[in-house]
Amino acid sequence: MAKSKTVYVCQNCGASSPKWIGKCTSCNEWNTYSEEVKTTSSKTPALSNSFAVGNSPIQLNQIKSNEQKRFSTNNNEFDRVLGGGLVPGSVILIGGEPGIGKSTLLLQVAQKISGKVLYVSGEESAEQIKMRANRLKYSNENLFFLAEVLTEGIIQQSKNLNPDILIIDSIQTLRTEFVESSPGTVSQIRESATLLLHYAKEHGIPVLLVGHITKEGSLAGPKVLEHVVDTVIQFEGDSNFNYRILRAHKNRFGSTSEIGIFEMQESGLIEVPNPSEFLLSTNTDMYSGIATCCAIEGMRPLLIEVQSLVSSAVYGTPQRSTTGFDTRRLNMLLAVLEKRVGFRLSTKDVFLNIAGGLKVTDTATDLSVICAVLSSDVDRPIPKGTCFAGEIGLSGEIRATGRIDQRISEAERLGFKRIFVPKQKKQTISQQNIEVIEVDKVENAFSKLFK
Repeated sequence: MAKSKTVYVCQNCGASSPKWIGKCTSCNEWNTYSEEVKTTSSKTPALSNSFAVGNSPIQLNQIKSNEQKRFSTNNNEFDRVLGGGLVPGSVILIGGEPGIGKSTLLLQVAQKISGKVLYVSGEESAEQIKMRANRLKYSNENLFFLAEVLTEGIIQQSKNLNPDILIIDSIQTLRTEFVESSPGTVSQIRESATLLLHYAKEHGIPVLLVGHITKEGSLAGPKVLEHVVDTVIQFEGDSNFNYRILRAHKNRFGSTSEIGIFEMQESGLIEVPNPSEFLLSTNTDMYSGIATCCAIEGMRPLLIEVQSLVSSAVYGTPQRSTTGFDTRRLNMLLAVLEKRVGFRLSTKDVFLNIAGGLKVTDTATDLSVICAVLSSDVDRPIPKGTCFAGEIGLSGEIRATGRIDQRISEAERLGFKRIFVPKQKKQTISQQNIEVIEVDKVENAFSKLFK
């Protein structure tokens, strides 16, 4: 006979307590405990012969490898991040900030894909989704909508329709009858995701899940949700800018080093196959404090414009402000300039901006950052057609970066005349239409740049 008892579960880490407490003893968060009703069975499974029946271990060489064929979503950037397309039976979790474009992206995928699609929404009605589809000028006869939050009902309707793809928007709005708690709690998210996972694996249907994120930027719900799914994709970007980056943090069927870039327009998310041409400024005038860097995002080289402004500090403490770049790394680079090269920037305000609203983590942007800062400090523009790629060490040396040939080829393809790169141990650079300038120290790069 089943027994019910009331427990309190932390909505941040999933820890349980028999009574409500203000501070979670596991994650040290305050006011995160929520009341849930847990049903347990009074019977315990015995170790009988029936319990031992199951699969027998076999040798690895005896396992038949049946490669599952991927099918394309007709969205090149989305397929790139997935590793070539959707794998039958896979479960994909897509997270991002509110209003970043998660629902728009999945609606576009549902419209373009060749096959029957079931779009389940627990946040919007069918009429609201129809209004968005009309705004995007989409029409697909194989696209079906369902406004439902009960997980068992969604699975039953999906079995009746037998779609090629199932889209859930979002996993935090679902609830299951197995757990007596509100939608969005840790128990509901965990059980609903497990039911959808079993349905996807049993019927070979890809399931796309939309996930909310917390104020810290992580996916809401238990951490086990990310372990259950096959692929975790983060939709990044600033709502004040047009560009969006699709990045895989986990992918069982492909690489996690690929990214997809989109541009948000009135007609929806537009694929950007060559982002370097869009991120670079088309202004023909030369200004000080602007440098171009060849960074690597995922497996793709990007030419990014770095903008810097150095001015006299009005207040006693100079300001250090960055957009799209790590402020602590900027402070380190400014300390290297003052200690190793001799530039006095301790009494000046330094502002740094990565054009286009991108967030850059590649350390090869260091050389372009310090060149942009120096250019603004001395008020001398960097010669047109110059590109940079190099990491700066604490001693002022320019360290080698990965995939330097790929960076040089991208700069040459976009018409740059010269590029500053770290000094290579082996001469493997053979470019004809671009001058490759190898430098080993920061002061040598400055002397060759403004000679």
